[in-house]
Amino acid sequence: MKDVSHHRRDTGAIEIFAWFTFAALCLFSAAVARPQAQHGTHEAAVRIPSEILERPVPLRQGIGNVHEEVTTSSPEAQAFYDQGLAYLHSFVWIEAARSFNQALRLDSSFGMAYFGLSDAYIGLQEFPEAQKAFEQAQSFAEKLSARERVRITIRARQLDYLRESGDLQKYFAYRQIVGDALAASPKDPWLWILRGFADEGSPLAHGQGGGVDTIAFYETALKFSPGNFAAHHYLAHTLENHGPVKEALEESENYVRMAPAIPHAHHMVGHNLRRLGRTEEAIQEFLKAQELENAYYRAENIPAKYDWHHAHNLQLLGLNYQALGQMKAAEEALREAFSLPASIDLAEFNRRAWPQFLLDRDRPQEALEAAQEMIAKSNHAMGRFAGHTLAGQALLAMNRLDDARSSLTMAEREMEQLPTAVIKSLPDAGLLRAEIMLSEKNWDKARALIERLEEEMVAVPGPDAWSEVLFQLEYIAKVARRVGDWELAGSTARKMIQHDSSYAGGYFALGLVAEHQGDAPTARQEFATAEKFWSKADSGILPSRVQKP
Repeated sequence: MKDVSHHRRDTGAIEIFAWFTFAALCLFSAAVARPQAQHGTHEAAVRIPSEILERPVPLRQGIGNVHEEVTTSSPEAQAFYDQGLAYLHSFVWIEAARSFNQALRLDSSFGMAYFGLSDAYIGLQEFPEAQKAFEQAQSFAEKLSARERVRITIRARQLDYLRESGDLQKYFAYRQIVGDALAASPKDPWLWILRGFADEGSPLAHGQGGGVDTIAFYETALKFSPGNFAAHHYLAHTLENHGPVKEALEESENYVRMAPAIPHAHHMVGHNLRRLGRTEEAIQEFLKAQELENAYYRAENIPAKYDWHHAHNLQLLGLNYQALGQMKAAEEALREAFSLPASIDLAEFNRRAWPQFLLDRDRPQEALEAAQEMIAKSNHAMGRFAGHTLAGQALLAMNRLDDARSSLTMAEREMEQLPTAVIKSLPDAGLLRAEIMLSEKNWDKARALIERLEEEMVAVPGPDAWSEVLFQLEYIAKVARRVGDWELAGSTARKMIQHDSSYAGGYFALGLVAEHQGDAPTARQEFATAEKFWSKADSGILPSRVQKP
């Protein structure tokens, strides 16, 4: 990684704390680089049976080679501990827990296996179980090496921070203890990785909440451990948010080369390929991830609903099909993702992809029904908030303005339960409010609000947000055309092209504006570009007047 400035930013750490406290894995996509609410009301809604987490497991290949010398009387237990670590560093929480439990069957006094098990429970957001496993690890502390006891101390500060994540002093104590350990052992790559985690502000972000500072930590880990797939994984996540996409792709390719049997590794390559306009290649990586997942569910007799990554991968697969205009395949993937239960609040929020797709396809009644299902089944304010905003948008599409206003009121009530940092990152209620203004022909105020929201939307980091924003912009352009605000329709279409120059929908939207303005040559040019990028789209995506005879 070249030309990356490295500087200390305590104020930046506070900002990261606000944004990423309790971020969900990959996820979150990230999931999405979206914030999470404080711990206390957000434990896992889908609990994985202990019987699954405690099932015997064999040693496996292709999951990334990891070795950390720890205190155990059994070489075989050491091997299962290493396997558990490998799964931890790919967010495969179920198999990590099974591996650590297998190590404990071989050595019941294996303190660090309990330590690893506590990490797996943190990933599953089963915090009481994480605490119990950690206390078991602590009970063997006298038998552990000095290095292992340092790790125990770090975990104590981490759990202390998790219990009271609104207390910045506990955050700084957690970060300080990692820094002290690193000062004593500056060549330990795992401490450099933990230092990166600590600088992200959340013990759960795992690379997804990093900034320019954390790039240097993960790169230093690789300096001392060049084949460390975990460092490549976390560096790839950080670069997705704050570095050139090509470098993020290189790191994710390193990750998948070292851990080819891990679905998340293929998934990461996929969403970096998508951002580079290589959408068909991206789809193949998402399909590979899906193939690996489905084979695992069959072989291990584990329902897909227990794997957080499955719905996440399906959503990104669906969005990629949608980008190519392959709506039948997109619908199948997004519908299946929506059918799966959401384990945490961010996952509930992300179920909005399906009703949003239905709105995009001019199916408002179905979108309303899906939004109402979100409201009814969501355990957290974020999911209900998304459901009410989508319901309002569907109601507006059906010319039910008063009902849409009621949905906005309900959405705003749910927002009152969310931290300020979370609210600032969610444009949904603002978009619904602006759409209501457009329906009322209050165009100047609506346009000013939408332009501000569009700027905020495109600035949200992360590959998942990048894909979602494209279709949010397309929806805004569509609404603008529906109410007759062609100036807004044109400016939003141009933002779409600026955001993703490989997406046909932006050119198509701009062609519609030119056609409305009577500019036939420009309309033909934009439609031709759209046709080129939708060359493998389902038939009927482009109106007959646009397609070649």
